[in-house]
Amino acid sequence: MDRKEISQAVIQRLPRYYRYLEDLMDQGIERISSGELSKRMHLTASQIRQDLNNFGGFGQQGYGYNVANLHDEIAKILNIDRENPMIIVGAGHLGQALANYTNFQKRGFILKGIFDINPERIGKEAGGIKILPMTEMKTLVKKEKIRLAAICIPKSESIKVVDDLISYGIEGIWNFAHIDLDVPKHVVIENVHLSESLMRLSYRLFEELK
Repeated sequence: MDRKEISQAVIQRLPRYYRYLEDLMDQGIERISSGELSKRMHLTASQIRQDLNNFGGFGQQGYGYNVANLHDEIAKILNIDRENPMIIVGAGHLGQALANYTNFQKRGFILKGIFDINPERIGKEAGGIKILPMTEMKTLVKKEKIRLAAICIPKSESIKVVDDLISYGIEGIWNFAHIDLDVPKHVVIENVHLSESLMRLSYRLFEELK
């Protein structure tokens, strides 16, 4: 099936399915019905079945879903059933926090390098990896055939750095810079604006208090 036919709303729910299934496995639960899963995830059973039917269904009538099998199938759909080497650009507080987040490796995202221009940070470690100068980024990206990069730098520097990364072969960018970046069509970008998320939370909180 052509993945482009799948709606973005469905794709955005897949990581949530994966997370809930992981929790079920940790609890020793081997199978679950769409109805039981819907209660946990606060989705309708119909919505769950429709979402999963986009990729083949995976359930059996009268049995439900095998938790481990469905977890593995969603991992394949999300391409996290393999190792995905990545780098972090920017070793400030956010960059170091990402480097120290152990769940990335658990999901197949293997940190291969973290880079910064600040001489006070270069040579120190984050996530068990030595922080390297930006001048070494091209060599490592090409040597390790890295396709993913997380950008945790000021917006004033991000455009130049992203252009460089794309020229080195980076095809996926997780952008924490406070700017929406324009990239070529062959490059995939996920913009993460933490302050916008907090502002949406503020709106929802005070709307409910009215």
